[in-house]
Parts: sequence; structure tokens; C-alpha cells
Amino acid sequence: MTEITLVRHGQANSGAQDEASYDRLSDLGHQQARWLGDYLHGLTAYDRVISGAMQRQIDTAKGLNTRALPHNTDPRLNELDYFGLADALRLHSGVPIPTNAAEFAAHVPQVLDAWRNNALEGLSETYDHFHDRIFSALHDAASSGQRCLLVTSTGVISTLTAIALGLEDAARVKMFLAVAHTSIHKFSIHGDELHLTQFGATPHLDHPDRLHARTHV
Repeated sequence: MTEITLVRHGQANSGAQDEASYDRLSDLGHQQARWLGDYLHGLTAYDRVISGAMQRQIDTAKGLNTRALPHNTDPRLNELDYFGLADALRLHSGVPIPTNAAEFAAHVPQVLDAWRNNALEGLSETYDHFHDRIFSALHDAASSGQRCLLVTSTGVISTLTAIALGLEDAARVKMFLAVAHTSIHKFSIHGDELHLTQFGATPHLDHPDRLHARTHV
């Protein structure tokens, strides 16, 4: 059995309407990463940090890496192309791109269902390719012989969680919206089987004066 830990990046620019604008941590996102780093500093459980190649993932990894562990980037841990999917859904069905958190929560089920059902055209990545790349990243980290902490995004974490638990589509969407910024998730790999051993832990935010920092969008 090999256990792998995944962390979602800190809060990004949640009001953005495109990937380039979204892909930077907010001030709170940087603070969330520092708090997580303080929590992890006393632990000796990890040998290496691996983040996706997106700026919000890289900056989160840097912020939490207070022990100066080796840090590599792996683009296979990058988030799904939400803005590209949203634009494809707009062109396909006339569904507008959301402008606030409530609209986003309603929009996510529509865009993910259309993606998984191959109903959209002109995409940068199919769902099957996304599935295969995140699984290959997880397996490579597990087979490296090192204890790796992976910094990624909610689409990656929720997809792996749904697969591990055998969740139906409606529950998969709930998982996508339930992954908090800088939350900790653990999976174990037994051969080709994936098991969830921890979901959504935020011990670094379990303080009365940090309740405001438990963010999702």
C-alpha cells in the first residue's frame, strides 16, 4: 500500500472571468498556504513537494514548503480547463458564464455533465484524457519511492475522490464544490485500486480566528 497526500491550492482570484486572471492567489490564499506550512513544519512525513504547473499551485507549494523540501512541477496535476469548458457550453447551449458564487454552483453541474458526456466541441482536453493524466501523475508519485505531497486543484481531487468512492454524477459535482482551499486529502493505492483515506481536512484553519479562511470559491 502506498499513501499519497493531495492539497488544493489557496484561494485564487475568484471574481475572474478567464484563466489568466484567475491564476493567482489572493492575499488570503497566500496566508492559507503559510498557515498550512506552519502546521506541516513539525511533521516529517514528506520527502518532496510536487505541484501542478499553474501559478496558483506553484505559489501554494512555495508558501507551505517551510522545510525547503525539493519541489518539482508536474503539469499533469493542472486543473481541468473550466473557462474553456464554460465557453464551449456557452457556444453549444447558450448557457452564460457565471459571474458570482451562486451562479458558479449552478453552472458546475451543467458544464461537467456536458464534458463527461462528450457533448462539447473545440476543447483543449477530453474528460478521458484528463482522467488518464491525473491517474498517471498519482501512480508515478506513488512509485517514486518517496513520500510526496501533491499540490493541485479541486477538479483533480474531486475526480479522484469520486472514482475511489464509486460516486454517481450528482455526487461528483458535490465533491467538486466541497473541496476547500488548502484542504488535505489522502489516497492509498493497492495495485490498480484507488482508496480514499482522508477527505477535506483543514487542521491549520481549525482556530476560532481562522474560520473566515475556510473558503471554497
